[in-house]
Amino acid sequence: MSTSLPPVMAGHTVLITAHRRSEDLAEAFARRGATIRHAAAMTIVEHADDARLLAATRALLADPPDTLVVTTGQGLRGWFEAAETAGLIDDLIAMLAEVRIVARGTKARGALLARGLSPAWVAGSETAAEIIEHLLHRGVAGTRVAVQHHGTGSDGIDHALTAAGAAVIPFVVYRSGPAPDPRAVTQSVHDVAEGVIDTVVFTSAPAVTAWFDAAEAADVTAAVVARSAAGEVLFAAVGPVTAAPLEAKGITPLVPERSRMGALVRAVLAHHGDDADTR
Repeated sequence: MSTSLPPVMAGHTVLITAHRRSEDLAEAFARRGATIRHAAAMTIVEHADDARLLAATRALLADPPDTLVVTTGQGLRGWFEAAETAGLIDDLIAMLAEVRIVARGTKARGALLARGLSPAWVAGSETAAEIIEHLLHRGVAGTRVAVQHHGTGSDGIDHALTAAGAAVIPFVVYRSGPAPDPRAVTQSVHDVAEGVIDTVVFTSAPAVTAWFDAAEAADVTAAVVARSAAGEVLFAAVGPVTAAPLEAKGITPLVPERSRMGALVRAVLAHHGDDADTR
């Protein structure tokens, strides 16, 4: 790995709002000269200790769905790890082998293949909208569809399939919890509003919601949105799902073509004039 990459982020302060893999993001930007601030907007409830997840798993085993929608590879792996801890993994894999599986993107597909399961269809765009379009075109009326969600599960899949006549069984493999350091989050929203931070990076939709909840509580949302509109602060989102709550606030975030952490880093660096290969 090159040690002489141009410091295109020198003079810029990047806010990392992620709980998971925050150090990886921080290192990628720090290597290019950025000053890093950490303010994880939420924590993640460990799946192995999530009683609700295990209860939902047992319910699925007792009454298998016709279709399973897998929205995240990380979530699927967490589900399998929780099932393994509870002694349910063999039954779960056997059940899923008989279920039609739809995957949102290559990471979800890879997590399935790692356990010997082959998805019947993969959303190339990695969006909930494409999954909805595919399932509605195929027809879901009278069928049971289990949907594994990220974080809060606010992706529109459940509502669309229920409206089309499906019995939807939603379950969340990992849930969001409160910020590990609420004071850091509060300080970060003030700093963005006041111009101390000029780049904010989000890797999940729940983190966006939690961060703006803090902005609302501090009464700085209007100032944050105004700075974004003026081009004085860059908001970057790992993919369209994460971008949606930013867009709902009137912010147009930078979104990479592929919903990957590495692609997110490269997009931010390119925005600041970098054309080096950062992989």
